[in-house]
This record gives sequence, C-alpha cells and structure tokens, in this order.
Amino acid sequence: MSLLVLGANSLIAQATASHFAEAGHEIIFAGRKQDEPEKYANDFSIRYKVNCRAEYIDALDYPTHRKFVEDVLAKTPQLDNVLIVFGYLGTQEKAQADFNEAHRIIDTNFTGVVSVCELLAAEFESRKKGNIAVISSVAGDRGRQSNYMYGSAKGGLSVYLSGLRNRLSKSGVNVLTVKPGFVNTPMTYGMPLPKPLVASPEKVGKDIYKAMKSGKSVKYTPFFWWWIMKIITSIPEFIFKKMKL
Repeated sequence: MSLLVLGANSLIAQATASHFAEAGHEIIFAGRKQDEPEKYANDFSIRYKVNCRAEYIDALDYPTHRKFVEDVLAKTPQLDNVLIVFGYLGTQEKAQADFNEAHRIIDTNFTGVVSVCELLAAEFESRKKGNIAVISSVAGDRGRQSNYMYGSAKGGLSVYLSGLRNRLSKSGVNVLTVKPGFVNTPMTYGMPLPKPLVASPEKVGKDIYKAMKSGKSVKYTPFFWWWIMKIITSIPEFIFKKMKL
C-alpha cells in the first residue's frame, strides 16, 4: 500500500499523508523544490517508521509529466493512492491587469493537474483499481468578483474530476473531489477571514483520509461548507451579481 503526494509542501498534503503513514503506507512526496520533499520523506520515515522517498515534479512542466509517472511506477509498481494538491491562489487584481498572472493561476490549478492526472488515471484504469484524490475548492462552486480567476480554475477542475470519476467508476477506480473552505495555511495567511469558518490543516487532512478510505466522490471540508455553498449557489443571479463577495 502506498500514497503518492503531488504538492508535498502543502500542509494539507502533509496532514493527510500522516494518516496514511500511521496505517503503514509507503509515502512518496513529490514537489517542485527537491529539498522540501526530501525533508518530509526523511521526517516521515523516522517518525512513522515507514518507507518514504522524494521525487521532483513541476506542475507547469507538462512534457516531463509522463517520465515522472513512469519513474514513480517503476519504483513503486504497487502504487494505489494519489493525492494531488497543486495550487496557486494568485492575486485577482493582478490577474485582471496582467494575463501572465491569470495564466499561472489557471495552469497551476487546472492544466497541470489534468496533465498528470490523465497519466495516472490511465494506469489505474488498466489495473481496474486505485484511488485518486484532488484538492479543488468551494471557490469553484460559484464565481465571485473577489477571486473569479482562481475560482474558475477550481470550478473547471471540479467539472473535470466529475467527468473522470464517471469514466473510471466502471473500472473500480475512485476519484475524490475535495472542496475545502478556509484553511489556516500560508495561502491564507494575512487574509481577514472569519475565524469560526477557518479550519486547521489537520482537520482537513483527517477528512480527506477518511473520504479516500470510504470511497467518497465529493468531500466538503469542514462539512458545514456544504450548507454554506448550497445557500450561495441558490441565490438568483440578478441578486447575486449585486452582492460584494
């Protein structure tokens, strides 16, 4: 049993991986900066006494993704769990003025994920087993003026995962869409967020682990975000467009 983590620097990824490590899974940490995955792999191998290693992947370097997946599978042919946590919040105002920023937001949160996910999906489909979990966001449930660049990338990702799940279900492969709300991570540091709605990475990681193990399709975390987004998405557009969100 093993878990491949794409986006090793994420606190959510590390929190989720800790539960897999406690259950005895081998952990493969992959990230853009080689020293960080190695640091986490060394830490987990000592702390949880499981096999761990580090790999390098750049979400935006698409031509290298096939070789990355081939190398991982050659070293870990029994790979059966994948967690993809690529993410870049960016700045809405900058993205409106500079398409390079918009491009980076879309490519990191959507295109890079799809590139590597399709390769892993094909492998799991051929085996007729596997578990793929991807971090999307509640921001993708409805466009808001404050972050519609990021939200549209995550919205597109959620739709993609829905289609992938539909495709792979007959092969026994589960695809989990994770939709966190506000989480206390470097991505949200300094933002004026309502404290009762901010979750810890540990809480979200535990939710993801349970959802992956139970074969869920979509997981809002914490759970109350399902109700919040149900309300937000039910507001008529002629009213919603006048709101400042």
